[in-house]
Amino acid sequence: AALMACACSIGAVHLGAPPTLAMALAGFGAHVGQAFQLTDDLLGIWGAPEVTGKPVRADLRARKKSLPVVAALTSGTPQAAELRALLTDPQPLSEEGLIRAADLVVAAGGKQWAEREADAELAAANASLADIDLPADVRAELTAIAEFITARQW
Repeated sequence: AALMACACSIGAVHLGAPPTLAMALAGFGAHVGQAFQLTDDLLGIWGAPEVTGKPVRADLRARKKSLPVVAALTSGTPQAAELRALLTDPQPLSEEGLIRAADLVVAAGGKQWAEREADAELAAANASLADIDLPADVRAELTAIAEFITARQW
């Protein structure tokens, strides 16, 4: 998110644009960066290898504490306890264990939470642009870029 915030605002800062414009562009970038990370975390578990270049459930195999996993682990559900036990077992997860872990993330609400948050971050990114004076084509291009990098398919 910080990298995207910088990338979206550095040109405005360099050209001496008003601070309100630079900050709005930074806000846009930060929200897009968060939406991108949430989408990437979803793909790290449920993404198709031909899209991600990684095996399905790769993040679970690596026991990454991605955002959907953390949301599931902190959900207070019975599935969270079972997921915690699977992920803290020192033995490598079998394919069956990986499938069970992914199912537990879904059952505990982690996948749905991450999808909702990604949508909310994308909406917040677009809202960051609403109050600044931008040509319509620039606004449309920024919005299209944000949608492109966050709409990767499973």
